[in-house]
This record gives sequence, C-alpha cells and structure tokens, in this order.
Amino acid sequence: MTIGAFAKRTRLSYKALRLYDALDLLPPAFVDESSNYRYYSEAQVERAKRIGLLRQLEMPLDQIAHVLSLEGREATQAIARYWQKVEKETRARRKLVYFLGRYLEGKGETMFDVQTRTIPEQKVATLERHVTAEGLPEFIGDSLGKLYSYVTESGQQVEGVPFVAYHGEVNADSDGPAEACVPFTGSLEPEGEVRIRLEPAHQEAFVRLTKAQVVFPDILEAYEAVNDHLKRLEKTPSGSPREVYFADWETLRDDDPACDIAFPYVD
Repeated sequence: MTIGAFAKRTRLSYKALRLYDALDLLPPAFVDESSNYRYYSEAQVERAKRIGLLRQLEMPLDQIAHVLSLEGREATQAIARYWQKVEKETRARRKLVYFLGRYLEGKGETMFDVQTRTIPEQKVATLERHVTAEGLPEFIGDSLGKLYSYVTESGQQVEGVPFVAYHGEVNADSDGPAEACVPFTGSLEPEGEVRIRLEPAHQEAFVRLTKAQVVFPDILEAYEAVNDHLKRLEKTPSGSPREVYFADWETLRDDDPACDIAFPYVD
C-alpha cells in the first residue's frame, strides 16, 4: 500500500506515519530509492491500529514501543500500570486545582500548627543538584544515603537531623537547585560531588507533616502555611526553605510524623 492508502486504512495521518518511521516504531515495509515513496504491507495494519489506540491514551511513544514488544497478558499489565500512573497524576492535579482555588481566593484557615525553634550552627556535608519534581524523590533518597555513608565511613559522627534545602523552585519546569545536607561533628574534607560547609545558627518556623502528607500537591499547603505565618508576624526569611527528615522513612506508617517544612528567619 502507498502511504496514502495505509493512512486511510489505519486512520493515521501522514505526519504521524513519518514520525513513527523516524522513531523506528512503524517503518515502511519498503521505500522506493528513486522516488523515496513509502509503501506498507497488510501485515502492518494491526500494529498501526494498536499504536493509534495507545496514543488515544496519550501514552508516550517510547512506552508504546515497549508495550508493542510484549504479548498477551504482559502487554495488558503494562497498559494497566501506565493507566494507574495516569490516574494517580490526575488525582494529584485535582488536589492542586482545589489548592489553587483556595490560594487565589484567600479562603480557609490553615490546618497546620506553625511552631518555631532555634537551630545551632552546624557543619554539614552536602550534595547539590539541579533536579525537577519528577526526579526529586530519587535525588533525596540517593543523596542522603551517600552523605550518611561518606560521614560514617570517614570515621565521623552524624550529629543532627538531615534536611533538603531548596535554593530555587522545583517543579515540572524548574530545577532548583536542591541541596541534600547531613550535619556532622568532626573534620571532613570535600570529595567529588560532596561539599562541606557551615550552616549558620538561625531561628526556624516549621510545621510537622505525616508521611501521607509529604506528597504533591498537599505539601504545598504546608509551605504556604509557614510562609503566611512569617508574613503575619513580619519576620524575614533568612535562608532557603527546607524539608527536614527526622525519621526513618522506610519504617513509617502513613499517619506517623515524618518531615518538617521549615523556613529560616530573622526578626
């Protein structure tokens, strides 16, 4: 079949067929070298229809290639896993719509109890990286683990609570940077990506979250609660906002206290 006939049979556009060819997802059965015309076979119609159906789910093309490499139950399970992820992201967006409505209209009282504390000067081992929201959980887990190992294997003592400071916005488009920090006592030298710095003493306003609350976009309300608290008291933020991880994440239940959202400030 010519590309025109194949497009009619499969209800795929010329543009889509050329894209699928370029990505080796659906190459023509034959290309005439003299005219560069593309020709497709009857055997390719079913594959083309499956691609079209999966694209109606807005499945990315690289995932479609993976699904097409599977057969039977494995293929259906892969599609189900993809759709579970879509539904999870949709629920998160629905919560974000609710949060934005309250935020823009200034409605509702915060459910968070904002507290303050004094943080002493401390030495910290850090790893800083530009990372978007999608890669943030992996960055936090990997970086804090590497820093713990670096401190202890160097014969020094972890002293204090690890935290992740955000020196810029982290979302789908903005990549921070984020800085994972592990306080320690003793003497360490920087090595590779690991830096050593002195975190100055400061006052800190914070709210405490359970493990279930440390998810997007719920966590945004916690940040806004602390920020609004400082504005009402006419306090000035003096450092980057941070997430303070004081518990073993893997052993926590959803309703266990897990993380503080904290803002350093000065009067």
